[in-house]
Amino acid sequence: MKGRLLVALVASVLGVAGFGARSQAEVGSVGVIFTKGGFVIGVGGGEGVLTLRGRHYPFTVSGMSVGFTIGASTTKLVGHAYNLRGPASIEGSYTVAGAGGAIAAGAGGVQLVNANGVILQLSGPKVGAELSAAVGGVTIRLKQ
Repeated sequence: MKGRLLVALVASVLGVAGFGARSQAEVGSVGVIFTKGGFVIGVGGGEGVLTLRGRHYPFTVSGMSVGFTIGASTTKLVGHAYNLRGPASIEGSYTVAGAGGAIAAGAGGVQLVNANGVILQLSGPKVGAELSAAVGGVTIRLKQ
């Protein structure tokens, strides 16, 4: 009886201490500079850095939107990446739908989700003159 109780106690402690597989997603910090311009079709690109576990992972961002877009803007976004399963999970295509705009200077914010389940919540100032009501997407690739 005492032997079974000891085995059950040890198994319980090992399970609570988390000696199983790591299943918890991580949160990283993200900074991006994105420039966009166009008339009807907007095209943009930029660079960013993911900071995860004290390390920096630079990446490129490219994107396009189709709809009402006119002008050009540069947006400096900062925020967080949620549900990361390592730095490579930030890669992929993110779909965006919404309306926004900036004239001279304004604020922009966006929430994006990729196929890996990573959620980017970013915000920051826009500089330039651009109005948009478009559907588009961006692609993120880690630099090698």
